[in-house]
Amino acid sequence: MPSASCAYGHFPLQVPRPPEAALPSGEVRPIAAGFAGVVKENQARILRLAIGMLRDRDLAEDVAQETFVRAFRFHASFRSEAALSTWLYRIAVNLCIDAQRKQARSERLDEDDEHGDRPDPGPAPDHALEVRELARHAEAALETLSPDHKAILILREVEGLSYAEIARVLRIPKGTVMSRLFHARTNLQRAAHALAG
Repeated sequence: MPSASCAYGHFPLQVPRPPEAALPSGEVRPIAAGFAGVVKENQARILRLAIGMLRDRDLAEDVAQETFVRAFRFHASFRSEAALSTWLYRIAVNLCIDAQRKQARSERLDEDDEHGDRPDPGPAPDHALEVRELARHAEAALETLSPDHKAILILREVEGLSYAEIARVLRIPKGTVMSRLFHARTNLQRAAHALAG
């Protein structure tokens, strides 16, 4: 079983939502021992969020690991006013946004070096692969969204968080959650229609 400080092994992306874990406070056992349970109970949901936002499993695993490293390092700043998973989601979303920014800067530098000499991706797949093509369109449409819209869609549609939970994770009013979710869905539909032709 992987520990809190090592790289994660492969684990299922669809798991039931575990009960909320609490950080040990004032217990006799050392905090590291208690924190291993926090990692075990939350690692799958944090990895799902990171994969959904970043679309790169290796980078998502790095972000998920860094989420728990930061949570361990700054556990004293956790206020038990909200669920621990809310705090972990907030850390993960921030790290994903940072990773996307770094990735975008790196891609711009790579494009400058290549001078736009990218090959044409080729013809669309035939009728037998139509489902795969639709999945690619959906992923491409998701990639057109801003990090804020991508995060809010994943938290709602993949993770199943309520509007109130999303508001706590993103530290925005519930009305803003509803508005951003509406605009994110609208933008996703437009992008999907444009890609589908």
